[in-house]
Amino acid sequence: MHVLCQLRALVGAIPRGSVRRESRRFLATTTRCRETQRDALRRLLSLNSESRFGRAHRFGEIRTTADFRKRLRVADYEAYRPYIEQLKLGDHEAMLGPGNRLLMFSLSSGTTSQSKFIPITQQFLDDYRRGWQIWGIQTLDDYPGVNCRNIVQLSSDYDRFRTLGGTPCGNISGLVTAIQKPIVRTMYTVPGIVSKISDSDAKNYTALRLAVADDNVGMVITANPSTLIQLAKIADAECESLIRDIADGTLSPRYSVAEDVRKKLHRRISRPNRARARRLEQIIAETGRLFPRDYWPGMQVVAVWTGGSAGAYLSSLRRFYGDVAMRDHGLSASEGRMTIPLRDNRSDGVLDVVTHFFEFIPEREHGCENPTVLEAHELQEGESYFILLTTSSGLYRYDIHDVVQCTGFCGTTPMLKFLHKGAHIANVTGEKVSESQVVTAVCNSVEQMQIHLKHFTVSPVWGEPPRYQLLAEEQDVLSPSVGEELADHVDRQLQQLNCEYREKRQSGRLASLKWLPLPEGTWMRFAKKSQQKLGGSQEQYKHPCLVPDMDFSARLVREFVMDQEAVA
Repeated sequence: MHVLCQLRALVGAIPRGSVRRESRRFLATTTRCRETQRDALRRLLSLNSESRFGRAHRFGEIRTTADFRKRLRVADYEAYRPYIEQLKLGDHEAMLGPGNRLLMFSLSSGTTSQSKFIPITQQFLDDYRRGWQIWGIQTLDDYPGVNCRNIVQLSSDYDRFRTLGGTPCGNISGLVTAIQKPIVRTMYTVPGIVSKISDSDAKNYTALRLAVADDNVGMVITANPSTLIQLAKIADAECESLIRDIADGTLSPRYSVAEDVRKKLHRRISRPNRARARRLEQIIAETGRLFPRDYWPGMQVVAVWTGGSAGAYLSSLRRFYGDVAMRDHGLSASEGRMTIPLRDNRSDGVLDVVTHFFEFIPEREHGCENPTVLEAHELQEGESYFILLTTSSGLYRYDIHDVVQCTGFCGTTPMLKFLHKGAHIANVTGEKVSESQVVTAVCNSVEQMQIHLKHFTVSPVWGEPPRYQLLAEEQDVLSPSVGEELADHVDRQLQQLNCEYREKRQSGRLASLKWLPLPEGTWMRFAKKSQQKLGGSQEQYKHPCLVPDMDFSARLVREFVMDQEAVA
């Protein structure tokens, strides 16, 4: 296997050189942000100008950014849903030009009960992959040893079901995996066929069966750090079964894995590896646990989201994965890639000005009748904005409801970090508490108290006066006294971070934040239910660190009790 890695590094020298040139071209464009963005807008409008949407909005007559804004208003998914419904039926001309081939729909949770079906076209996919390649070559050049090692990356199925028009629906990561060249596939420890396993427990175990057996892992990639923490815990809990499977060359029959998937995995898992099994047993004997930091000693990089609510998990992530580099892989969504981070241990990245056309609304003006709308080069360092996307998939001035902060500039192109979703703001009495403030307050408090907190959510609750609650499972907080102390820490941190919250607390309009203990397993049940919704997947699931719904905590406890009673 190590010989294959060395051969792969040698064969890949030519394509890596090509990607490096692409990376240099991209970085050169960052010195010409305004011109690059306007070129991108012209290209995107031309791409779909012959669609019915394009003709209706007279794309052919648009000459300037001002023309563009007159023709099209800021919109969210619901404004495009009627056109997307026509796409789903196979009527591609509704939104797309003749040269812009539809490949799939990426599923994403919507603000309503219905999921969002985001069109993924060939042009979109090409741009998406180019952004990943630029990110990848920057990372590999910073850590050249990874070239001779394997990558553990999790993806979801891109073809979970099909629309009436025959278009696959799923996750874009699965499509990227499916079209990889054979030599590229050898880089990945977990093959794409694992994404076809629908049961999440079976999928996790199968991925671990393959990954833990590999002693030559150099990088681990997934979107959510919580996913990696969950996998590390499962590996530790299932260590006996995993070691037995690795030693015997088997995949436990306890898990629901379809026979055709088992057959396709047979070549990878059928050879007994008793030497690896003995090494894993030795790790347990020496440390008492089976953690990735020990069974992947050559791991150099963990690539996850680090901004927004994801930042709350990084300390726990290091506990399992060790003191490795954390490389954010950028602000991205089903609707498009927005940033490309260039450095470790920071969540900001340079705006991908070549791919999409971006506009920005100052956070304080969002929702106003006539807000200021800025182009990328007009942003101010330190200010926060809602970001609007115009993409090759037929979305224009699309409000994704992400709030970003400009942290500086690369040339004339802004560096942005994700703060929170615009919807993730709680406002009981004018305090406007944001998710990013909650994450910072809890992370600072946990660090000060030197405790580990796996999952948490802060949510308001009615009272006389109302207050916020910190929801965390009892076994995480260790004792009621620790829970109360933690809540007090978080309350004081929020007062420091949010002057309106401090004023409302001091005036008595908000009572002090309290800890609400949850039974063990509450968050696991909540996550599974969230993922079962149409469009949800393990990789896309984001645990909410702030839920503005006043009834959230009562509903969460009530549903847990009902589930327990149903099992009994």
